[in-house]
Parts: sequence; C-alpha cells; structure tokens
Amino acid sequence: MVENQNNNQNQPRKKSGNKIIATAAIFGVVGGLVGGGVSYYAMDQMNNGQGNGAAQISISSSSSKVSEKSAKNGGTMTAAYNDVKGAVVSVINLKRQSASSGTDSLYNSLFGDDSDSSSSKNGKLETYSEGSGVVYMKSNGKGYIVTNNHVISGSDAVQVLLANGKTVNAKVVGKDSTTDLAVLSIDAKYVTQTAQFGDSKHLEAGQTVIAVGSPLGSEYASTVTQGIISAPARTISTSSGNQQTVIQTDAAINPGNSGGALVNSAGQVIGINSMKLAQSSDGTSVEGMGFAIPSNEVVTIVNELVKKGKITRPQLGVRVIALQGIPEGYRSRLKIKSNLKNGIYIAFVSRNGSAANAGIKSGDVITKVDGKKVEDVASLHSILYSHKVGDTVNVTVNRNGKDVDMKVKLEGN
Repeated sequence: MVENQNNNQNQPRKKSGNKIIATAAIFGVVGGLVGGGVSYYAMDQMNNGQGNGAAQISISSSSSKVSEKSAKNGGTMTAAYNDVKGAVVSVINLKRQSASSGTDSLYNSLFGDDSDSSSSKNGKLETYSEGSGVVYMKSNGKGYIVTNNHVISGSDAVQVLLANGKTVNAKVVGKDSTTDLAVLSIDAKYVTQTAQFGDSKHLEAGQTVIAVGSPLGSEYASTVTQGIISAPARTISTSSGNQQTVIQTDAAINPGNSGGALVNSAGQVIGINSMKLAQSSDGTSVEGMGFAIPSNEVVTIVNELVKKGKITRPQLGVRVIALQGIPEGYRSRLKIKSNLKNGIYIAFVSRNGSAANAGIKSGDVITKVDGKKVEDVASLHSILYSHKVGDTVNVTVNRNGKDVDMKVKLEGN
C-alpha cells in the first residue's frame, strides 16, 4: 500500500541560515510516498542551538569568455516553461499558534488539556507548510488556482506567493481528499498568466516533461526540473484504500512541489504533481519515481469544486486496477485471469453495492461505460462523474472472453 504523507508539523516557520541543510537531512531519511508542503517544524528543531557557520560556495573570476550566441539559445523546454512560469505559485498553509509554552503544549497534547484553546484560536498566524499551485482560470473577478488538498489541509488561512513575488490572501473554494485536489481563489487583478490544460489521455512513455513548483518552499519558487513520462497510467493504492491512476515521471519532485505543474513540450499542464516514492516497502532507496494526477481528471474535479464546493461521487462499489501497462509477470501476482491488454479489472465487488446488484462479479473487466472505451481509472472516473447519483449507466464487461452489457444504478459515496 502506498501512502501519501503530508509531513506537516505543528510549529511556526523560523528563519535560519542553516534551514536548507537541515531540510535536506530530514528529507534523506523520509521513507514511502512523500507529498505535500515542506514542513518547518523538524527543521527548526535541528537548527536550534546550531552555529551560524553555513557553508558557502565562492565563484572565482576567469579570463575565459562565454559565447554570446550560446547564452541566448534556450533549452528544448524553455518555451514550455515560459508558457506556465507566471501561472505557477507557492501556496502557504497558515495556522494559528498557541500562546502557551512549548512544555505546556506538549503536556496538553499528551493529556488532552484544552484549556489553552481560546489562546490558540486567537493566536498569531504562522507558516505551517508550503506547497505549489497552478493558476488555471480567470473568471467573474477571480483567479482560480488548483493545488493538492493535503497542501492546504488543516489550515486556518491560506496565502499565495505569486511569480512576481507578491503575497496575497486566498480563499478555499472547494477540496476533495479522495483525489487530493483543492481549488483556491484570489482577486483577478493579481492574475498575470493562466496555464492551459492538455489532454493526458494521449501521453506516451518516454515523452519529455518538466515539473514546475516550489521544492522546499517558496525560497525555491519557480524551480523547473526535467524528465520523461515513465508510465502514462500507473494505478496505485492510497493510504485510504482507494485506487488512483496517476502519471509516473522521473522529473525531480520534492516536498513543496505538491500542487505544481507537470508540463509537456507544448507548454500545457498534463498533470498536477502530488507524490514521490522515496523508498520501497523493504527500505530500499528509490530515485526518480514521482507521480502526478492526470489533467483530464483534474479538469473534471476542479469544475465540480468551483460549481459545488465539494464532490458527491457516483460509484460502482468496486475496487479496480487498470490493465494497461501491467507486465505479464505481475498478472498472476494480482490474480488477474483475463488476457485483455486494456480495460479495468475488477478485483473486488462490495456486497449490496451498485455493481453487485447489477450482477457484476470479481474478475470481470470493464471495457466500456455508456458505449465509451475505458482504459484507465481516470477515464472511468470522468465518465462516472459526468452522471448524478441515481443515474443508470450501461456498463460493458468482458467475462470469460465474452462481452456482457449490464444496467447499473449509481449510488453515492
């Protein structure tokens, strides 16, 4: 099971000359799937009592000259970066800090004394963590920003650091923990650039991409890293037990990148960076395994969040895995009996759920919904979420090599 860890802590941010050194040390021992804003609590604990002798890098002068021609030539992805750089922002999660001492706070957290709750409510807002976000729309006097839900989770207030260095207050429009997406709004007058979403359904392995965001916080805002699409549709299990189809990339993604943009060579956002795998279940260190929420699913969710502020999901009552990209050697491990290369394999059917009531069984492979092909979980979600709870959909499943059409009445989550 893969976990999405926020790494947030409950202490305010403090400035320190050794901040980056401490942060790097913490990140080096973090295991599992790491997401969310970069946290400042553990970093501060390591910095307290340390000296101010930060390592410095000096650049010596040289008589050699840099070619003026080569200096003006941008990289192959520079144009793509320019298309989004003004739309990628830092998202700052603010919490109110209790006026009580650290010892009292520790006592209260251990023994449940909430006597300082009023002082906590009236406490000063401090930076709790930082992540990234993407301005994707300007409408009705507002600029809309998509980010990860875990970036703003538990916040008492949210601010946005724009690409031009200006910090503005933001409002949470809606959030969804299942897809780990949230939408913020700011005054439209602050919006200078909006990003365009691309079609994530047409991604291919090996395709060049860049990740843009604020790794380790706003001090490194607008950082860009380059990589490729390692897998266009990788199904993973989250800590909540849900399956989610994500884009796997080897573009460097670090704490603070969550909510930022994964961008194709056309300068389009094809994913929202959400997580990275730091080490395997047996403790083996892992490099170059980052994950992003596909843009097609992002568009579906953010439109619903802007409209209603929350997601009420029609669901089938199944646990599934996309067949696309699963090597033959792993099919037996996952107990997949079907020989199909594409479709959604049903691993489990909830008792008395929508699918069970319609006659769908474990081992069936969903190939179409409403006559539309489904090859990954994101496309299945897109079709289901276009319906309302109570709607009836036609689901085509492949059972023992034969297609069977079934009418399924959708229930709510």
